[in-house]
This record gives sequence, C-alpha cells and structure tokens, in this order.
Amino acid sequence: MATNGYEAGLKLLEELTTDAQQIQDQLLGEILSQNAGTVYLNRFLHGQTDKQLFKKNVPIVAYEDLRPYIDLIANGEASSDILLAETVAGSGTSGGQPKLIPFTAENTNKTAMFNNLYRSVMIKNFGDINQVGKRMELMFVKPEVETPSGLKASAVSTRAFKGSGFRAILPKLYTSPFEAIICLDAKQSMYCQLLCGLIQRDEVVMIGSLFASGVLRGFKFLENNWQELCSNIKTGQISGWITDSGCKNAASVILKPDPELADLIENICSYKSWEGIIRKLWPRTKYIGTICTGAMIQYTEELEFYCGGIPLVSGFYACSEGAVGVNLEPLSKPSDVSYTFLPNSVYYEFVPVKEECVTNSQNLVESVETKSSDGDTEPVDLVNVKPGQCYELLVTSSTGLYRYRVGDILRVTGFHNNTPQFRFVGRENVALGVDMEKTSEVDLLKAMTEAKTLVDPLGFILTGFTSYGDTSSTPGHYVIFWELKAKEGNNGKELDPKVMEECCSRIEDSLHFTYRMYRRENIIAALEIRVVKQGTFEALMDYFISRGASLSQYKTPVCIKSKEALEILDSRVLGKFFSPKTSM
Repeated sequence: MATNGYEAGLKLLEELTTDAQQIQDQLLGEILSQNAGTVYLNRFLHGQTDKQLFKKNVPIVAYEDLRPYIDLIANGEASSDILLAETVAGSGTSGGQPKLIPFTAENTNKTAMFNNLYRSVMIKNFGDINQVGKRMELMFVKPEVETPSGLKASAVSTRAFKGSGFRAILPKLYTSPFEAIICLDAKQSMYCQLLCGLIQRDEVVMIGSLFASGVLRGFKFLENNWQELCSNIKTGQISGWITDSGCKNAASVILKPDPELADLIENICSYKSWEGIIRKLWPRTKYIGTICTGAMIQYTEELEFYCGGIPLVSGFYACSEGAVGVNLEPLSKPSDVSYTFLPNSVYYEFVPVKEECVTNSQNLVESVETKSSDGDTEPVDLVNVKPGQCYELLVTSSTGLYRYRVGDILRVTGFHNNTPQFRFVGRENVALGVDMEKTSEVDLLKAMTEAKTLVDPLGFILTGFTSYGDTSSTPGHYVIFWELKAKEGNNGKELDPKVMEECCSRIEDSLHFTYRMYRRENIIAALEIRVVKQGTFEALMDYFISRGASLSQYKTPVCIKSKEALEILDSRVLGKFFSPKTSM
C-alpha cells in the first residue's frame, strides 16, 4: 500500500462500520451455509441456516465443550466434516495455553485485510514508516508440533513469522534477521535481535513487540547486557556463548568492527539513569508499537520511563479466535484506548455482564463484583450493545467456533458510525479469593492503580505485580508481590514502612464491597505487600517460558497458582508490609 493510497483503507473502514448490521448478518449466513451440515452444527440446526434458529438452538460454549471435536480433527479419527466444511490447514494455540484452534486458508485472507486496514490508520497518524526506515520489533517463536493427523500446530505469532510473505519483506522493513527470530533459544534470539537493532540504530523509526511485557523484557535485557553488546560491536566478533548457527551467521552479515558506534552506545548506556534511553539510543523512533491495554497496563509506567516521551501505541485487539478490533486513535493514552470492531472479521455476540454497584465514600459508583449473565439475559448483536455497559465476548467464525466464549470482558465506550467501540476490561475469571469472596482481575488492576500513586512521590515506579491467596493460616489473607524501580532523582531514598502500610490500606479500600465486609468481620486477615528484588518478575517470566509459555505472548499472571512460581517470588522478598486497619 503506497503512502498516498492509504485513503482506500480508510474509506473501506468507513463503509464497514456504517453497514455493520448487514455485514454481520451476511457473514453469519455464509458461515452457516457452509457449515450447517457438519457433525457439530447438524445436531442443533439439522441442516438449516436460519439466524434465529441458530441463536435459539446452538449453545454458548467454552473451549472444553468443543475439545472432543477438535481432538477428532487433530487425531484424524473421522473423515467427515466435524466442525467446519473447509479443509483445516493447521492449528493455532490460544494464549500460550495448550488449546488447539482450527486454522484455514480463510484465516490468512482475513488477516491480510485486517493488516491493510490497520496500516491505513497508522499511515494516517505517523506517515508510511516503511518508506523512511526500519522497525525494531522483538519477535519470538515457539516450537511447532504435529498432531497425529499430520496438522501443524503453532502459536498464531509463530505461524505469521514463519510465513513466506513475512520472510520476503523482513530484510527491508525490520532490523531482526529471520534466523534470530526463529531461534528457539529465547536468550540467544533476544541478544541477536538487540545487537542487530543497535547496529542499525540510525534506521530505526519504530520499536515494538506483541505485548508490552515483551518490550519491557527487551530493555531490561539490554540494561543487563549492554557492555557485552558494545564489545561485540567494537570488535566485530559475536560472543562465544551464541552457539545457534542461524543467529551467528545472520549477525556476522552486518557485524563489522565499529569502535565509534560502540563508544557512542557505551556513553549513552553509562548514564546513571536510563530514563528516556530509547530516544537516546534510537533518536528517529516515532512510536512504540505494542499492546498495552488490559493486563498490560501495569507495564506502561515503566515503559514510559524508558521512552522519554515517545508515544505508546496499542494499535489493535486480536486473539487466536480472530483479529477483530482497530484503535482508530493510536495516539490516545493506553488507559483511554478503545477498539473499533470490524464487522467482517467474525460474527459477534455480547453477553451482558451484571455489575453490582455501591457508593463509596466519595459518592462515586464503583464496581463491586462483575459476573456473566446466568442465562436470563439473551446475548445481543454487535450493533445493539449499549454505551457504558460491560459484555462478555462471543464469536462465531469460519474456523469452526460457534457462539464461543473468548473469555474477555469489554466495556462499550461509544460508536464509530454504526459500529461500537470497546475498551478491554479484563478476563472473565476469578483471579483471587481466600473465602467466599471473589476478586477479579479488573478489581486488582483498579486497586493497584490507586495504590501505586503513593510510592510515586518517593521516587519509585511499580514495575510488576502479582498476587495469591494465602490460606496457610486462619483467617486467610491476600498477598500482593510488588517489584519497584527507583526513578532518576530518587537520591537513594528507601521505602517508608508507613507509606507501604498505607499502600496496603489503599488496596483494601479500592477492593469490592464483599472483600471489605469480610475484612470488617475478620473473615479475611490484613492484606500484605511483599516487595521483591529487581529482576524477580524476569525470573518469573523465565520460569513460565521454560514451562512452555510464549515469550511473544507472555503475560504475568494476575494471580499465582503454581507452587514453584511462588517459591521464586518468596525467595526474593526484601520486605513485608501489612495493612494496619483492623476494620473497614
């Protein structure tokens, strides 16, 4: 798409969002016409394709409900159409978890259209960066597996990075060589991608990774390894521990002795504070492209510390079930981002989410508990959602997912033409609990946002958090792990225990009514914050990656369930602080 041709993409966006209802009905009709005779749908539709019959008879399902059918496809135990009539070309994995999602040629076509629309929005706001420089995007793959029926199963990002089309444009548009991206050793891959990005620093106009956690991981890695990288650039020789032949060969193509560049980078990285380091190392960078909404919002403050004013752009909303939303205002702050859903991607339904509300001490209505409808409220179509209301997202797609619960909770923030815009709120699951109370991811993120403002005047940034419910004693209590980073100008200040106790209280004050009631009645004991050493959340990430999580798609768990992960956190605790409140 030429720079002067992006208007065509913007025009198509206007048409799609104006004709949303018609496009949605047409898309559902096509999906049902093609797949009504499959083993799964025939149980409910008996070959018919009527929309109302579909909504009446086809059940709302989660992954486990479809798993027996997906397993049949993966194992090749049946020759007839099981979930979809189109040939299954492979399988994606959902969210780094062992969930197989059917993949077809139609996926490729829709992804290409989505990318063109997204790029049109970006060109409108930043110009065509492909014409003026390169992208330093940190990209990683996971091993592909082959199902018994011969289908290749891989993460969505892995499939994209290994595609022939992507490989063809890679040398011209990206600093990372293909061989480094497909290296399965995450540490060697990261090192070589950063090395190539530093060597080509004058060409870099955009920096990013799929999730904000990945970008942050990259700069923390650089903070720990810049001296070695500078040595490589100075001598023109890559470190001996880089043993992957692909990485070594790819780096050798551009790695030549350059003492002048090495000295420049060394001088920049030697600064006492790394505040604004990205702008100093890559001065032409126009924006940081990464998903930084939802659970990723916790990383934005530290990323902004490194960015030095470079915009953080959370450009799209996508999942293994489909690329569905575009941020039409990419310069908006991460906390203000809304995504406009594309009606030609999948067929959407929205289950209204009940929110029990109370009035807090400032006479503001706050969410107490969020839960999906228990069946007494019918799901609504895309164009019939209401501003301000929260919904759980269902999708019906051409890949064999019918009325499928994605698990995301979204809030309607407005409309663009006839298409609603949504803000990602969180996952539809209970994150934390020690008794009968239920504390969601949304509740915890809100509470962290409130509490971290207390450490800001002390010169600290909250760089990572997670939680768990400690029931080893009675009553049980919430444990919040915090990793804090000193800002420039901190002047060696230490954490004030009284302030940390107030942070505990602030979190408790920000949690829902049920929690506060249980605290008042001593059914739940005082909340605890455990401050951990810097680098702890990197060690936590390393653990989960070693257990099969994707570096590209890693998200710090909001609540820790793994005993081994808890041991990593507890082994690095610097201090423990409790809420002084005895009643709420």
